[in-house]
Order: sequence, then structure tokens, then C-alpha cells
Amino acid sequence: MYGVNKHYGTPTNPCAPDRVPGGSSNGSAVAVAAMLVYFSLGVIPLSQSFDTEGWFAWDPMILNRVGRVLLHIPDEDPIKPNQIIIPEDCFCLSSIPVDRTAQVLVRSIEKLFGGQCVKHVILGDYVKDQVPSLQHFMDKGNELEDNIPSFAALSSAMRLLRSQPDFGPEISERIWDAIKVTGEKDDICHSVRTELRNALISLLGDQGVLALPTTPDEPPKVQANPATLDLFFSRPFGLLSIAGVSGFCQVSIPLGMHDNVPVAISLVAKHGSVAFLLDLVETLYDTLKEEIIEC
Repeated sequence: MYGVNKHYGTPTNPCAPDRVPGGSSNGSAVAVAAMLVYFSLGVIPLSQSFDTEGWFAWDPMILNRVGRVLLHIPDEDPIKPNQIIIPEDCFCLSSIPVDRTAQVLVRSIEKLFGGQCVKHVILGDYVKDQVPSLQHFMDKGNELEDNIPSFAALSSAMRLLRSQPDFGPEISERIWDAIKVTGEKDDICHSVRTELRNALISLLGDQGVLALPTTPDEPPKVQANPATLDLFFSRPFGLLSIAGVSGFCQVSIPLGMHDNVPVAISLVAKHGSVAFLLDLVETLYDTLKEEIIEC
């Protein structure tokens, strides 16, 4: 997630050269953002229980086509979403103004599908209530004013479920977290995964979509001191853990620039709904661009 690789160096972020370009697969992302290729793949394995196909594209049409080829998905008529869930606490967590993220999406949804599709929730409270196994990770270290406790706990569970290769010293602590998992805690982590997946299925249904900030903060500077990055890691990991732990599909949509850094929003749909999500992004994209210009 940090994007500084001790083996190969750090690719230059073409949108913000003084900022890191992302984490795993950042070279693939940079190749597309720099317009060197139409699409690229993220293929380096990190964790057997989390790895899946990942790809980047110039536009949603190419994104859709590449996804269908990779996953052998036949062309079908797009399905309209019946609800778009806006988790207010997640967007309040973000340092990016809500009118540059959630409100852009909401206005686009209202234009295309009607305002009745939009629903607001407090996702952190919902996850806390519906995923009781998270209580094992709800400790004082997670009770931060600048984070959502249930997401911080979810992030801890995700780190224990995954394994990582030899990266730089700034993330070695998380590698040891994964190595030191006991059998009992491993069982609890898998309970978290099952409970979260069931909770999100109940929340979204078959044609529901959850909107999230792709990341709650600006990307750190390339030369940032790794010792100062604890908050940068903890807050995004909580948001990324929602799809990562549950196995749901997630796509990130660029929304232009704010204060000279890229802005994006993510859409999450239930496991197995890749085609539905790709079609939705393609349908939304032109309207999203119009709303961005009006901002």
C-alpha cells in the first residue's frame, strides 16, 4: 500500500510526482496513468487467501472488456442497482471533502437511477453489531479518534489472515504479525470473515452497492519518514479490509484532482458480482465526469 519497494525502487506517480503511486501493483497502475498502455495487470502474489485478479485501465469500457476476458464473463444486459449505500462515517473519516467524493456519486446516481436508490448508514456501527468475533480485536489500540474502532479491528484481523513477501523494513512488523498467528486466533479470523460476508450480503442484497473512499487521506510524500506513517497505514487498511476480508468485489474510480493530489471513490458489490459492478462503472462514468466539472 505504501509503494516503496526496496528491490526495484518507487515508480513515479504521473499525477503527483512527489507522492507515492500506491502499494502492490503500483508499477502496473503507473503504466496506465502515464498513458504508456491501455491496460495492465497486477499479478504478484501476496497471500493465498486474498489474491485475486486485479487490473487497471484507461477508461471503464476497457476495464469492462479486460475483466470479461480475464474472468470468462459473457456479455449480458446491464442490471440496474436497487440501492447505493453511502456510509456517512466512512466519508467523515476522509480528509477529502465529501462534495468531491460521495456527493459527486450521489448526484450521478440520482440523475441515472433516481434518488430512491440512495441510502445512508453508519457502517462502523453496523459491522460492530453484525460481526461479533471482532470483539477479540477491539482493544485500546483500536480506540482512536481518527479511526473507526470496528474497522481498526477488522484491519487487525486482515493482517493476521494474510502473509507477505520480503518488503522494506517499514512494513516488517506487519509481516511478523502474520507469522505469529496462533491456531485459536486463526479460527477467530476466519469467523470474522464469515460474519462480515454474511453481514454485507444482508446489507447489499443482490443488486446493492456500497460506496467507500478509496483511501481516507492524501498519499504520503515519496521521502516520508516510515516512522510517521502509522496513521496512513491504519486508516486505509480499515476501509480496504471491508472487501478484502469479505471477498466482495471492489473497483476504484478516479474523480480528478483535489489540492494537487488524485481523488477516487470505490464501489463494492457482493462476491461474484464482477460483471454487475463493471457495467455499473461504465454506465456511471460520463455522468461522474460531468459532476466533477461542475464541482
